[in-house]
Amino acid sequence: MNRLARSLGAGECAELIRSTGSLVVLTGAGLSTAAGIPDFRGPQGLYATRRYNPDLVFSVDHFRRDPLLFYQFTEDFMGLARDIRPTYTHRALSAFEDCGFIDGVITQNIDALHHQAGSRRVIELHGSYWSASCTSCSKGDVSGATFDWWVRAMRSSSRSPIVCCPFCGGVIKPDVVFFGEAVKDFEEAAAMVSRCDLLLVLGSSLAVYPAAVLPKMASGTVVVVNQGEVMLPPGRGRYFINEELNEYFQAVAEELGVAVP
Repeated sequence: MNRLARSLGAGECAELIRSTGSLVVLTGAGLSTAAGIPDFRGPQGLYATRRYNPDLVFSVDHFRRDPLLFYQFTEDFMGLARDIRPTYTHRALSAFEDCGFIDGVITQNIDALHHQAGSRRVIELHGSYWSASCTSCSKGDVSGATFDWWVRAMRSSSRSPIVCCPFCGGVIKPDVVFFGEAVKDFEEAAAMVSRCDLLLVLGSSLAVYPAAVLPKMASGTVVVVNQGEVMLPPGRGRYFINEELNEYFQAVAEELGVAVP
């Protein structure tokens, strides 16, 4: 952490949340790893342990030619993630929204854990497995797809693990943003950040674009909670907390008097 960066205690963070007129949250991989999903690119991630090449796994052109590699990755990912549950921080953000503190959550993650925790206004910049579409027709679209749904669909498919449309036989593609595709709802996310009074950045090193641009668009206070280096320089109204997310937000929730289920 840069020695010029300013930190913020849980009580001070709670007071900012309590007094702000508009609060938006940006979340990254740190929330997923805290839930037990290994960072894809980390030493225990699927890219390293199974030797998947992300440039091929998430290439939309390669998927259109042959979706098998992506589905092999998905099969492994589901094996890791199907028993994962939202963390305390996920649940805290949902509880804060219920109390009227949070206007919306913007996430870089594709695991749908914010939805599972009960958050309602969520922008998934990189999409998620929560929904899927048939690449050949409009009848095979899927919404609310749980990890268990994907496991069952992959196992029961005649082209297992590739999931096919029951109407036309086309390949079902999760609504995950691939390389070569535009991120989802970025303009809406940018508008939310630019007009908010307080932006919380949780579990993100801000190294992945275009999400990394969003904190620079904020005209209000920015509070970053992340263990490790953050690619955002210190500045006026910017605070950096190098602490474990769940422990920090348990303290924040206690200061706010919010019960987190």
